[in-house]
Amino acid sequence: TEMDILLKTHIYEENVSDSSKKIPFIIDSPGEYEVKNIFIRGVESFHDENNGKDRGNNTVYTISAEDINICHLGNFGEKELSSKQLKEIGDIDILFVPVGGDDVIDAKGAAKVVSQIEPRIVIPMQYKIPGLKSNYDELGSFLKAIGEKGAEQQEKLSLQVKDLPSDDMKVVPLSSQSKKSQ
Repeated sequence: TEMDILLKTHIYEENVSDSSKKIPFIIDSPGEYEVKNIFIRGVESFHDENNGKDRGNNTVYTISAEDINICHLGNFGEKELSSKQLKEIGDIDILFVPVGGDDVIDAKGAAKVVSQIEPRIVIPMQYKIPGLKSNYDELGSFLKAIGEKGAEQQEKLSLQVKDLPSDDMKVVPLSSQSKKSQ
C-alpha cells in the first residue's frame, strides 16, 4: 500500500531502506502542515503522566480534509488534556483514542478525554485483541466507562460530512479481522 503522508506520534528507532517504495511526506513533530489540501496540526503531549519522563513525548494530530476534522491521540498517556491542548485541537468530528491502559491512558482516562473533546464519532484503539499478547485492557472496559452498550465492530468506516451523527456521539470500534475468517 502506498501512502502520501505518514504521521509519527511517538518516535521509535527504525530502519527504512526499501528504495523501491514511494517515500511519503513524514510528519513527526508538533507544528502546522499542509500536504495535498490536507491540513495537519501536531499538538505536543506526553506518552505518560510524568511529563514524558517515563516514556517520552507524544504528538496528537488533528487532520482537516473535506470538511471533516479528525484527531488521532497517538500514544497519549496523560490523565487529561490541558486547556492549551484542547484549544489547539479545536472542534473534532472523529476521535481516535487509546483506551487500553498499560502504556497509554486507560478506559476511565479515555472516557474523560472523550468528554473533553466531545467528538461526533469515537474510534477506540490500543486495546486487547483476542489471540494477541498484550497488557492492554479489553474494549469492554472502555465501552462500560463511556456508557456505550451497542457499539458493533466494523471492518472499515467510510463516511462524508452528511453521514456524521448530529445528535448523539457514536462509538465505532474497528475490527482487525474479516468477519468471513472468523
